[in-house]
Amino acid sequence: MKAILLVSHGSKESEARTEIEILINRLRERSDATIVELAFLEIESPDIPHGIETCVQRGAREIVILLNFLNSGRHAGKDIPQIIAQARLLYPNVRFRITKPIAQHEHLVDIFLRLIDEV
Repeated sequence: MKAILLVSHGSKESEARTEIEILINRLRERSDATIVELAFLEIESPDIPHGIETCVQRGAREIVILLNFLNSGRHAGKDIPQIIAQARLLYPNVRFRITKPIAQHEHLVDIFLRLIDEV
């Protein structure tokens, strides 16, 4: 069973949490994945290990870590891969895949141009 774990940084601002919850609900509606959960690197809960645990408890055999990070950096390039490496040891029968940061996607320029047109 496939799971998507949307991973965001986390924020003290409640509006940011609301935006993430809207995004995760849209993913649940449109994705073909049976399991769609969220997790945060810091500040908010659930943290990434707990998000992974939830996916595994719900029956996930494959977890796609969907990075809600704009650019490569310490978190996307080092911190999160280290957390996933630990999870691989805890759950050797689960396949983990990590997406690229959003800015590496070819459609980001199109999104930016739409944003410019909308202001």
